[in-house]
Amino acid sequence: MNDAERLSVDPGMRHVVGGRAALADKRAASTSEVGRFETEIINTSSNLKKLMDLSGEWIDKVHRCEPLKQLILDLDSSVSETYGKQEGTAYNGHFECNCYHPLFLFDQFGDLERTMLRRGNNASAKFWRRVLLPVIERYRHLDIPKFFRGDAAFANPALYRVLEKEGYRYAIRLKANAVLEREIEHLLTRPVGRPSHKPKVFYHSFQYQAKSWQQPRRVVAKVEWHAGELFPRVGFIVTNLNKHSKNVIKFYNGRGTAEQWIKEGKNAVKWTKLSCRTFKDNQTRLQLFALAYKLANFLRRLALPRDVKHWSLTTLREKLVKIGAKVTRHAKYVTFQLAEVAVTRRLFSEILDRIERLALPPPIVARCDE
Repeated sequence: MNDAERLSVDPGMRHVVGGRAALADKRAASTSEVGRFETEIINTSSNLKKLMDLSGEWIDKVHRCEPLKQLILDLDSSVSETYGKQEGTAYNGHFECNCYHPLFLFDQFGDLERTMLRRGNNASAKFWRRVLLPVIERYRHLDIPKFFRGDAAFANPALYRVLEKEGYRYAIRLKANAVLEREIEHLLTRPVGRPSHKPKVFYHSFQYQAKSWQQPRRVVAKVEWHAGELFPRVGFIVTNLNKHSKNVIKFYNGRGTAEQWIKEGKNAVKWTKLSCRTFKDNQTRLQLFALAYKLANFLRRLALPRDVKHWSLTTLREKLVKIGAKVTRHAKYVTFQLAEVAVTRRLFSEILDRIERLALPPPIVARCDE
C-alpha cells in the first residue's frame, strides 16, 4: 500500500493486473481502494490465519520441485519501529525505542516459513509455539535430518522437550552463570607465553542440568583469548548434536544468516513500514510483506543463473525489477522494451526460461472406462 499510488499507473503493474486496469485510459487500484481491501477484507481472523499458512503452502510447492534432504530452522526476533499512538506499540529496553517486536522463522534457504507480529514489550521468545509448532507439523511426515538453532532468548526447557520429542537436533545459546563458569574454570586462566596475533580458542563439552530441567543435557563451551583483551570471550551452547565441540559451535554460528535475511527484508521489502493505526491491520500488512519477500527469495534461489546467484534482494530489485522500459501498445498485445543496463538480453532470457521450467506439471486425472 505504501507505493499504491505510483503502481496504479505503472504500465507493467497494470498489465499484470489485467482487466480494466490494462486499458489505456484506466489505472490499477488507488491507494484508498488498496487500503480498504487491506483493512476491511483480508484482515478478518479467518483470512489472517490463511495468510499466515500461505507461506508454508508456497514453500511446500517449491519442495515438490526440489525435495528436501535436510531441514534447518532458525528462529529469531527483530524490531519494527513505530511512531505516534499505534495500537500495540511499546518501549523495548533492548532496542531502546517504541516498536513492534515481530518473530521470524527461516529455513536454511532463506525462505520465511512463518512470521508473527507482537507487541513491542513482548519477550523475545513470547508466542514461540504459535510460530514453530505449525511448521513442525508440516514437516513431521518427512524422514530427513531436522535441526533447530536459536539464541539465548530461546533457552527454554519447554522448547527443548518439544524438539527432542519431534526428533530435532538443536543448538541453542545459554546465558553464562556461576555453575557453567565453574565447569570451564581451568580454561579461564590466560595461556602461558607471548600472546599470538590470532585468537587462542579452546572448547569444552560437559553435562549440565539447570533446576528447571527434567534431565541433564550436553553443553559445549567456547573460550577465546584475544590479544590486547584482559578477559576471555566465553559462550555456551546447549545441544543434543553428536558432533565434535568445534563443529557444534560452527553449526550454531550458521544462524547468523537468519539475521542477514531479516536485514534483507527490512532493506529490500521494507517490511518494517507498518504504518496502520490498529495492531490487527499491521499484522495483516506484515504477512503481505512476508509473501513479497518469499517471492523475491524464490526468484533468487530458483531462477537466477549461477553467475548472479549471489545477488542480494536489494540488488535483485534494483537491477531486475525496477528498470526502465519503453512500452508499445498494439491492438492485441503490449511490448515492453527493457533497458540492458544491468541485465543483458541473454541473462534476462535465461531467467525467464528457468521460471518457465519451475511450473508444476498438471495433475494426472484417471479416466474411467465407460
